[in-house]
Amino acid sequence: MPGRTYGEIEGYPLGSTFVDRDELAGSGVHRPTQAGICGGKDGAESVVVSGGYPDDEDFGDELIYTGHGGWDRSKRKQVADQEFKSGNAGLARSAVEGYPVRVIRGAGGDDSYSPASGLRYDGLYRVVDFWQDTRDKRRIFRFRLVAQDKVDLDQTERERPGPPGRRPTTVQRIVRSTAKAQRVKLIHRDQCQVCDLAISTPTGSYSEGAHIQALGRPHNGPDEESNILCLCPNHHVMFDTGAIYISDEWDVCDSATDEQVGKLRLHRKHPIDREYVEYHRKHHALSRAQGA
Repeated sequence: MPGRTYGEIEGYPLGSTFVDRDELAGSGVHRPTQAGICGGKDGAESVVVSGGYPDDEDFGDELIYTGHGGWDRSKRKQVADQEFKSGNAGLARSAVEGYPVRVIRGAGGDDSYSPASGLRYDGLYRVVDFWQDTRDKRRIFRFRLVAQDKVDLDQTERERPGPPGRRPTTVQRIVRSTAKAQRVKLIHRDQCQVCDLAISTPTGSYSEGAHIQALGRPHNGPDEESNILCLCPNHHVMFDTGAIYISDEWDVCDSATDEQVGKLRLHRKHPIDREYVEYHRKHHALSRAQGA
C-alpha cells in the first residue's frame, strides 16, 4: 500500500459520485475495493458508510461507525471478537493524531443521507472518540466521527482556531473546559491525580479536566465533579485512549499489561463515583483481561 494521503483528493470535490467500488478505488478517494476502512496502524484516511453493520448510526454531520471484523454477512451476526489492528487501529490513531478522514456514503446506508445508488464523497470528518462495546456477546470497536468544518454545539468544548476555508487541517484533540472541571482543578491545585505533576507556565499553573465517562452521545456522561479527574496532558491522553485505567481499588493500571503503575490520588473534597470509573474501564481500557 503506498503512503497515506490525508485530506482532499485533487479533482474530487465534495459531492463527487462514483458508479461502483472499482471507480471509487481508481479515484484514490477510497482505495480498497472491498474494505470499509482504508488504513493501518499508522492511521486511517477514508471510510465507506453503506449500512454494513446494524449498529452504525448516521446523523449527517456526525457518525457512529463500527469497526471491521468478525461479522458473518449471511447470518447477520457477530461471530468473533474484533481485533485492535489494521483499520480499527488506524481510526484510533487518526483520533490521536488528528488526521482528517474522508467519508464516502454508499447506497444501502441511512436513507436520509445515503445516495440512491452508487457512492458519494461527503467530505472530511475527524475521529473524536473511540471505544469498545459488545454485539452478540462479542467485542466490537466503535468510532465517533464529526464533520471537520462543524462545531459540536451540544457539548461544552474549546477548539483551537484554524485557518479559514477548506484547507486541510488537523486537530489533535479537544480539551473541554467547564465550570465543574475548573472546580476540580482548583481542589487539586492543578496537580495530576496520577503523577502529581503541576505544570508551571508564565500564565500560571496548568492541568486538564478529564471526564471519566465522556460527555455527549453516545456515552452521555454527566458534567459533574464526581465524573472528572484532574490530569496532566500526558495522563489525560493516556486515559482517553485507554492506555491506562483505574481499578476498583483506585490503582492506576497499564492496559497493555494490567500491572499497577501508580495510585490515583484522592481528595476528600472531590469524591469520584465508581460507576463512571467502571464505565471507562469497560469501554475504553484495552486490557489483556478483556481479551484485547
